[in-house]
Amino acid sequence: MELLAKIASLIEPTVADMGLSLVRVRLISGQPQTLQIMAERLDGTMNIDDCTELSRALSAILDVEDPIAGEYNLEVSSPGIDRPLVRLSDFVRFQGLEAKIETDGRDDGRKRFRGRLKGVEERIVLLEGEDGPHRLSYDGITTAKLVLNDELINEPPRPVLAAAGQEEQGA
Repeated sequence: MELLAKIASLIEPTVADMGLSLVRVRLISGQPQTLQIMAERLDGTMNIDDCTELSRALSAILDVEDPIAGEYNLEVSSPGIDRPLVRLSDFVRFQGLEAKIETDGRDDGRKRFRGRLKGVEERIVLLEGEDGPHRLSYDGITTAKLVLNDELINEPPRPVLAAAGQEEQGA
């Protein structure tokens, strides 16, 4: 089992028990490495007290299970307003908002896209760019995030979709 998937499976029950949804688990290289865990409440919010409480709970689990060799820092945070789009359901949840998406190039050899999210068909992300519509394979998306603009700043938090917890983590 891949290390990040193993870590996610170790911490997911605790995250869910706390009424939160796991957004992303990422290991950032450096000396020492940083284990970044993003989570949010089911109503789409997250505050500093939530992060502190989750950090304490996850530290205990990670100390016992010790899934990462060597020293690392634990960073627990909210996804932020210009959040990463990780799960397939994120592209549905934030439909209508502007996003930047990078791919592995399987979609016509192009790697960078920007436009308004139009939803998902099967595992294809629909994006309306200034240059027209794009159909991007979810499996080819390497990174994606919402674009920080006035529209996003004024957007109320969107609740987590019910199926989000059962999906694989992608980008």
